[in-house]
Amino acid sequence: MILWLYRRAGRAAAPLGQALLRRRLRAGKEDPDRIGERMGHASLPRPEGPLIWLHAASVGEAQSVLRLIHRLRAERPGTAILITTGTVTSGQMLSRDLPDGALHQYVPVDLPDATGRFVAHWRPDMAIWIESELWPNLLAAMAGTGRPMALINGRMSRRSWRRWRMAPGAARELLSAFRLILAQTDEAAARFADLGGANVRCEGNLKYAADPLPADEEELARLRGIVAARPFWIAASIHPGEDDIALDAHLTLRDSFPDLLTVLVPRHPARAADMARKAEKRGIAWSQRTAGQTPGPDCGVYIADTIGELGLFYRLDGPVFVGGSLVPHGGQNLLEPARFGRGLLTGPHTHNFADVVADLRSEGALIEVQDSEELAASLARLIAHADERNSLGARALAIAARQSAVLDRVMARLEPLLPGS
Repeated sequence: MILWLYRRAGRAAAPLGQALLRRRLRAGKEDPDRIGERMGHASLPRPEGPLIWLHAASVGEAQSVLRLIHRLRAERPGTAILITTGTVTSGQMLSRDLPDGALHQYVPVDLPDATGRFVAHWRPDMAIWIESELWPNLLAAMAGTGRPMALINGRMSRRSWRRWRMAPGAARELLSAFRLILAQTDEAAARFADLGGANVRCEGNLKYAADPLPADEEELARLRGIVAARPFWIAASIHPGEDDIALDAHLTLRDSFPDLLTVLVPRHPARAADMARKAEKRGIAWSQRTAGQTPGPDCGVYIADTIGELGLFYRLDGPVFVGGSLVPHGGQNLLEPARFGRGLLTGPHTHNFADVVADLRSEGALIEVQDSEELAASLARLIAHADERNSLGARALAIAARQSAVLDRVMARLEPLLPGS
């Protein structure tokens, strides 16, 4: 009944959906040159031959399947790959990192006409959904083709599971569309099965199998020269509210490290101007990467508001605080800096990466802080003691490295569903 009502409402909601897209466009959250894709109007022709469609919500999910996409293209060169995402940053990242024969489109809004146009144009021979973003109309449109669908790297938090249990019929209908569900953890697998999922297995987290984030070597050498003689730390993927915490920590640390450089990497680059205002209000000199500015000796905060350059900053030998965790967001991907052996810090709100945090915590490869005061105290220790910072980073690197076989296991499970198998 719930899904029936959702779909009926969707047929009347097209004007509302278009108004929402216009609002997002004004806020810089949509690509103006490709806005039609969000209503199911493809901007590219469908390639000839078989096509596998993958859907990932945003940057993190898309990065987790890049190696899978490269593997599919290498092993099945005659099969095209289409990946959809819903954010501008993910689209920009994929336009740079996808292999030949792989295409990106923005996912259509979940309205029946838009999803129908999308599926009718692309005619996928198989669909692979990543993690947990399940759009009912899009799922129904694909299910109507009779082609196989799989959910991989599936994530199901305890809170989400409890919510879905209040609508068991809807959960069962959505999950029954998948012929295969591969969960990140045993706990998530049990929850998918409890909600009606079939052929549910746990093969690990694909984020463990991702390649290290890329970096421009010439720019890396330049940045290393800038920070070589200075104490510094990185606040990565920070969300609203965490910039205040990071700036307050900077002020505290500055008493012990007068020439401290704090690198702020916003989760959403459009927030850079707001960060600059907050730094200025605290009397902290700042520079901004997209403005072409370089952090000179008097600069205290460097706002790294570019897209796709985290690999550059993670290669710098400083401790890394990973955001989305000192506010109730659920955390960001700690494995990305772990692959570079960085000393890691995080806040308490990490439920979206609970298994990763548990692994890091069990090996003593992570420092967890509650507020600005604890963050500053932990950073002071890591900045002052390179041996402790390096030991912490080495443990994190070992955890990331030993999980690299997950991609082989996922490929083996997908093989029977792939076109031509």
